[in-house]
Amino acid sequence: MTSLSIGLLGAGRIGKVHAAAIAGTANARLVAVADAFPEPAREVAEQYGATVRTIDEIMMADDVDAVFITTPTDVHADLIEQAARAGKAIFCEKPIDLSVQRVRDCLEVVADTGAALMVGFNRRFDPNFRAVRAQIDAGAIGDVEMVTIVSRDPGPPPLSYMERSGGLFRDMTIHDFDMARFLLGEEPVSVTAVGSVLVDPAIADVPDVDSAAITLVTATGKIAQISNSRRATYGYDQRVEVHGSAGVARAENLHESTVEVGGEHGFTRAPLMNFFIERYMPAYRDEVATFVRGVLDGTPLSPTGKAGLRALVLAEAAARSHAERRTVDISEV
Repeated sequence: MTSLSIGLLGAGRIGKVHAAAIAGTANARLVAVADAFPEPAREVAEQYGATVRTIDEIMMADDVDAVFITTPTDVHADLIEQAARAGKAIFCEKPIDLSVQRVRDCLEVVADTGAALMVGFNRRFDPNFRAVRAQIDAGAIGDVEMVTIVSRDPGPPPLSYMERSGGLFRDMTIHDFDMARFLLGEEPVSVTAVGSVLVDPAIADVPDVDSAAITLVTATGKIAQISNSRRATYGYDQRVEVHGSAGVARAENLHESTVEVGGEHGFTRAPLMNFFIERYMPAYRDEVATFVRGVLDGTPLSPTGKAGLRALVLAEAAARSHAERRTVDISEV
């Protein structure tokens, strides 16, 4: 196989992001699009020269080698299993499911069929975060001791979305749990989480929180601290810092430009990038290119389904810690 023909399942906001990334990837072609709503599917298909089909048609099609699952979360696991049994390579947006047991059952099907599965933790492919990981691997900061992750959205999503999302820990913080694992180099063994409703009182009725602080601890005592908020009036706040025995590595926020303007009242600079599409588009492109190369070359895909499971376990532990006001051992989950 010299090129990869892809079927897109879900033509919403994140589906359109992946469609654009596929179109810009060498040796990849979007050939089919399915969505519960005809108009978004038609728009994406027309834009990229694909055809609109049903999910079942895509799964059975001989001209589709791989599927991208960008549907609502509650059907991810079912679609992964269907694609695995159909012999398709699979890319699935996070999370695989909101239930830890359902994810475990799904991954058994993936293993039994030998399907290739990659989970969409796009932040691993961010050039700056990868550069921090490279500095760790090079020994530039010595042994990792503490990881700090700041992840704050400009504003909360619609309540209708939050009601289906599984809550802040499973929807938003799950990216940060994966990043913590990526940077720590060890598996956390305990989680302590606190959360509050500080942005919008209506979020309490979901029920959910919009502000949270989480501490992860590994067996050797390494610590990761995560700060989340659904409100950042100054833009999309995405930072990481890794403190080690010999130094520190950090990745700061990205601004709309590097221009600074000075005057009698000091210096001003361009605002932060507004949201995840602008901030992480290079990461999405690299993520898709990595998936395509891996499938074509037959090399192992990463992040794996197991990475998706481990991040969800941390999210479940955090939700339990917040609800029960105690530290939760990962073995409980």
